[in-house]
Amino acid sequence: MAKKESSFVNMVITLFVITLTASIALGFAYEFTKAPIAVAKHAAKMKAINEVLPEFNNLPNEEIYKKAIDNDTLYFYPAREDNKLVGTAIETFTNKGFSGNIKLMVGILPDGSINDIVVLEHKETPGLGDKMSKSKSDFSLQFQGINPENFDLSVKNDGGDVDAITASTISSRAYCDAVNRAYNAYLKGGKK
Repeated sequence: MAKKESSFVNMVITLFVITLTASIALGFAYEFTKAPIAVAKHAAKMKAINEVLPEFNNLPNEEIYKKAIDNDTLYFYPAREDNKLVGTAIETFTNKGFSGNIKLMVGILPDGSINDIVVLEHKETPGLGDKMSKSKSDFSLQFQGINPENFDLSVKNDGGDVDAITASTISSRAYCDAVNRAYNAYLKGGKK
């Protein structure tokens, strides 16, 4: 069998075939995993709603409403026990994290106090900013039961009431920003 001579055209065709094959494989992998990823994200969101609110017997995800704010959207999940509002879970965000966007689920009771908070997504530094998650530290516990009306949701370095995560003030500020965004939106028409 004769050896083919390398030429620019042969190299371009070979590169094109390899790129096309890789693109098709990635496309199939994306389509194959898209539905399971969406189901897993939905399940995590429903788990977070259950964690941040007191007992309820409605389906908050069926009563969802949203509010556009700061070029993004907050999602409100009202929880009811026998048609009486027991709290609202708010999926909130901030773009001020050290490594970008942070998403939280904040549970606010009808009196405006915070029941609990769960981190949904973040890309903060492992061992530092990721301590905002309950599995990593007790940072989020200081928000339980407080009412932002008489508690300054900013870190102590900025004159607030929040103890920042050691060596991670930027992530702590971002966390407070997301909680503030949820609380303020709740006050400005988020109660339903």
